[in-house]
Amino acid sequence: MLQSKHSQSGFTLVEIAIVLVIIGLLLGGILKGQEMITNSRVKNAINNIQGVTAAVYAYNDRYSALPGDDRNAAPARGTAWSSTTPGNGNGIIGTATGNPFTTTGENLTFWQHLRAAGFITGDPSEAFRPQNAFGGLMGVATLTTRLNNMNSRSLCLSQVPGQAAVNIDNQLDDGRPDSGSVRSTLGAAGANTNPGAAATAYNEDNVYTVCIAF
Repeated sequence: MLQSKHSQSGFTLVEIAIVLVIIGLLLGGILKGQEMITNSRVKNAINNIQGVTAAVYAYNDRYSALPGDDRNAAPARGTAWSSTTPGNGNGIIGTATGNPFTTTGENLTFWQHLRAAGFITGDPSEAFRPQNAFGGLMGVATLTTRLNNMNSRSLCLSQVPGQAAVNIDNQLDDGRPDSGSVRSTLGAAGANTNPGAAATAYNEDNVYTVCIAF
């Protein structure tokens, strides 16, 4: 009896190679896309840092005081100042326990004063802290013994991914979390971590609070 023979279909080596190339291109595109997103956020964060720093100097030039600490930032200054709270004028941006992310203190009126003066956008009656490019907060404080005795007025960003923290430090300072004008403390995902001891090295798998002296 004659039996018909059926050839079994399957992938050839060429077809498998093509599939692997396509997978490689897709993975490469995804990784490149993620890198572009990270770089864009880093650029945005640095622009915000430089913008806030410039606003502080402009405020000081106009009013001879620090935003947040300005004792004359009161309704008598004008309509935009009708809801502002003055500081105590001691030359320090005072916060509860030195925490830039606390909900009381001159770190909140800091933003209120800058908005009232027109140096940053937003409602002057609101003292909320802006969100940074990574979904955390921007906060200010005068750090003394924290972050290896940083001893400076600082703008701090919470919830910064490790790779982004490295990029920011490399672009603005010396690339080390424990020295220079940019210093970082180990944080946690989803938490606005108060600056404490400076990290000894960056780990790209971790999250940091990054503080920049101004």
